[in-house]
Amino acid sequence: MAELKLTKTAILEGVWIGELSGGEPGVRPELEVTHQDRPVPGVELAPGQGDAGVWTLRIPIPATVLTEGVQVVLIRDRKSGLCLDSFAVLTGAPVEGDLRAEVKLLRDELDLLKRAFRRHCVETSG
Repeated sequence: MAELKLTKTAILEGVWIGELSGGEPGVRPELEVTHQDRPVPGVELAPGQGDAGVWTLRIPIPATVLTEGVQVVLIRDRKSGLCLDSFAVLTGAPVEGDLRAEVKLLRDELDLLKRAFRRHCVETSG
């Protein structure tokens, strides 16, 4: 069984667009697109232009995804069950603080703890 590869090419006017390749020649891939374990309606998989074995995937982003918080849409190969890709939509109230600033703060605190632990090891070993 050939391994599928999915590459996002764009999100345009509420439609996620990707290119699917690597499947068995002449065999239409079977995909499963879900949001909260429910199928996403209106998914289109059409042969790509030019290359044989390349498919264009179009997923209209449904209104149910436009819900408070982070919502994730999963794209899976139906035969293998493997997740080929996913995308997230964030709507609603802003996240408290900047996540990048929080990660930087955690890294700084971790570095401080590592230095203190190393100093403790040196002081107690000799």
